[in-house]
Amino acid sequence: MKLSRLPHDPALILDFFQEALETLGAVCERPWHDRLRLVAEGAAARLWRDDGALVDAEIAFPPAGETGPRDAAREVYPGCPLTFRLAETLRGVSLPLQRVCFKSSDAAKPTPEVSEKLWRAQFPGTTRWKMETPFRSDWHFSLLALARCEIQAIDQHWSLHRVAVSLRDGARDEALAANLGFCAVNGAPPGAIPWPVPAVLPWHEMLRKVLAEELAGDLALIRQRQENYLQRELERIDAYFENYERELGERLSRSHRDTAKVKVEERLTAARVEHQRRRSDQIQRHEISVIPRLDALLLIAEPAWTTTVVCLREHEMAAQPAMLIPRSRRWLQCQHVEKPDTA
Repeated sequence: MKLSRLPHDPALILDFFQEALETLGAVCERPWHDRLRLVAEGAAARLWRDDGALVDAEIAFPPAGETGPRDAAREVYPGCPLTFRLAETLRGVSLPLQRVCFKSSDAAKPTPEVSEKLWRAQFPGTTRWKMETPFRSDWHFSLLALARCEIQAIDQHWSLHRVAVSLRDGARDEALAANLGFCAVNGAPPGAIPWPVPAVLPWHEMLRKVLAEELAGDLALIRQRQENYLQRELERIDAYFENYERELGERLSRSHRDTAKVKVEERLTAARVEHQRRRSDQIQRHEISVIPRLDALLLIAEPAWTTTVVCLREHEMAAQPAMLIPRSRRWLQCQHVEKPDTA
């Protein structure tokens, strides 16, 4: 889900700066409602000095609509460098993988009737269905990420996203990302949870896929505008060089001396080369780059139920393991297994 931007509120931002700078070791006080006085060294001082030497400064938090010149080192305004540097400092260099266990949303096992109803709603093509084995408790794991995405185009765009992906099938879990705050956390999880071993490449590919889906709508609008701008620039370049080359062609047809013809032909060749260079330059200028930055990674374990489901597949009864997630009331189909003997 795409998180909404907070409005620029100088009072809230001042609270954030004071708490963050004090966490980094600075000494702060408020001489006025929109001023923050600080004495800092080390990590907090590196916001102003790369060597971390002692800094004695005062920061102003003017209203968002105030006009006039800005001091990037002493004022906090929308998009100011101090806010970005402070956020990067708080995040740190390494990205820890945190783990959490959810409480079961439904302690009782679902009945076969309810399970079949959920299966048919999710897979409407099912004609025959039955549970071959009773439910047994299991764990379902999801990976949740908080990502800042920068889209570099004619204009730069920043957005913050919270995405979740199921580690079993790689599917995007929008409900988990949107309703994370309503999930009940198990403060005393059992110690026998089989936490998956972090796999950098597979997890990277999963997150890349879900982020591409998340940004598809924004990128479509940006791409359409870029294409319109690019088409207009290419038409302008083509029109200019077509007129220029036509003029050179007319000069060449009127020339009688060999030396004059050679010079015109050289200019015509150079114009064609420059024409292609200008087109390539405009295409490169209108490229779109997406740069995601992960700010948090959370590995989630939640109770689930597994069983073996027998259903009609390609006119034959086939058995396969499946998992039912109570939180989302969703079935996950696992790998296919051997067909049962229906003789």
